[in-house]
Amino acid sequence: MTHTDADVAALRAHVDQLFPAVQADLESLVRIPSVSASAFDASHVVASAEAVAALLRDVGLPEVQILRSERPDGTPGAPAVVARRPAPAGAPTVLLYAHHDVQPPGDAAAWDTEPFEPVQRGERLFGRGAADDKAGVMAHVGALRALAALGEEPGVGVTVFVEGEEEAGSPSFSRFLADHHALLSADVIVVADSTNWKVGVPALTTSLRGLVDGVVGVEVLDHAVHSGMFGGPVLDANLLLARLLTTLHDDAGTVAVDGLTSAGEPEVDYAEADFRADSSVLDGVRLAGEGTIAGRLWTKPAISVIGVDATDVAHASNTLAPRAAAKLSVRIPPGLDPQAAEDALRAHLTAHAPFGARVTWTPGEQGKAFGAPDDSAAMRAARSAFAAAWGTDPVDIGVGGSIPFIADLLEAFPEAAVLVTGVEDPDSRAHGANESVHLGELRKVLVAEALLLRGLGGR
Repeated sequence: MTHTDADVAALRAHVDQLFPAVQADLESLVRIPSVSASAFDASHVVASAEAVAALLRDVGLPEVQILRSERPDGTPGAPAVVARRPAPAGAPTVLLYAHHDVQPPGDAAAWDTEPFEPVQRGERLFGRGAADDKAGVMAHVGALRALAALGEEPGVGVTVFVEGEEEAGSPSFSRFLADHHALLSADVIVVADSTNWKVGVPALTTSLRGLVDGVVGVEVLDHAVHSGMFGGPVLDANLLLARLLTTLHDDAGTVAVDGLTSAGEPEVDYAEADFRADSSVLDGVRLAGEGTIAGRLWTKPAISVIGVDATDVAHASNTLAPRAAAKLSVRIPPGLDPQAAEDALRAHLTAHAPFGARVTWTPGEQGKAFGAPDDSAAMRAARSAFAAAWGTDPVDIGVGGSIPFIADLLEAFPEAAVLVTGVEDPDSRAHGANESVHLGELRKVLVAEALLLRGLGGR
């Protein structure tokens, strides 16, 4: 698909004219603290869904609904918004996905600004959800507004699906797809929840690691005992847990769990200096693992300790801790089955029980990895649209994070082409303090998505 300079310039001019309203609407969404985690007020997620539904009505989509499905435990899922314009005869349907829920803000002291009060500094807009993924919501809204301003309809059917519990693991997602299969059926699915290569260079995400998590527990005593009276012959649970966790990697920092295999090395590499800057690694800290940085991030397994239950320093007493636990997050490369990965991890932990301590494993979430086909008509249309919007060719990248629901989408709609795009860049700090979106990049995303819809409609 070729996009003429005149067409791109006209579209970019309309995006520039519309962008102040797009930014204002994004700021309004950020002000809604729509944290989907169970410990937070669910009414804010409802308010967020209602705000998104209003935006989609205003953009002219004739069918807008707020829907829920049950989670596996029988409780209602968070509200999702589905808006549609049916396809013209013979034209394909494009499903545009984003999510309106956000991560908890975390430590307020780590933020330079209030998490739910958007603040612009230079070209970046700061606030929880400003990038992940309320910018994704506004990418869809803004692209449709831009086409409407030109007096165009995309030439394709459009379904916008904005989920409300992605940050909580999408527990009702598969049921939602089953309940509303006909409503969501599409030929192309655009998932706007990933990242670009860097500011000024777009990307198409062609692989995502899968996920396995759970809690490993270590128990060594029936109850706490005096560390002076009994310490020596008995090692406390905190220490034994630490010893167990160190067996998960070898001395080079490579995952040392049999069965956690790797995929091939990516074609694109990630310069170490760029990675260190993007990840904020401290000077002098040696990077773990072997092979390319991109391979370690995208096609090799990774194990992290993301939480620990142990005696905290402020409440420490002179006793031996009887038990301790850690939550493990394991990222797995494309081609590795999540259950096989969990079985391998459980077997390793049990086999390496230190000093005969009682080791338990409580499974948590699982998510499949994603690997896109090498090429498709939809991917060619996306690359063409991105190149026209940015003025430079996009990079095919992997992402170390996981979007497990993509596997559910492919299972529900096996004939659909899935495009994973995004608004973030390496400094967006999604999930962390001082999350932000680069507003110049968001402008380009609006242009690119409008061009993509045109292209998929044969224009």
